[in-house]
Amino acid sequence: MPTNVIADRVLEAVAEVAQIPDVADLRANLDINLYETHLLDSLRTVELLLLLSDRFHVDLSPAELDREQWATPRKLMDYMEQRTAH
Repeated sequence: MPTNVIADRVLEAVAEVAQIPDVADLRANLDINLYETHLLDSLRTVELLLLLSDRFHVDLSPAELDREQWATPRKLMDYMEQRTAH
């Protein structure tokens, strides 16, 4: 799957779960800490995990979740690129 498609899907999922009306806000700041800004919390992280699992057709387990790997949109995109490369 092309990197730009992965990036778009990840950003759309984050925007949906974090209830950000315009995904362009995330594109403008890919290094925003989603937890420190309270855009994600534990419940929303699980929602995002399920949504990404569904959209990318990969099994993502809460047990493997590393909050640091999911802290920013950029890190999430990198993580999903790695997961979908296998």
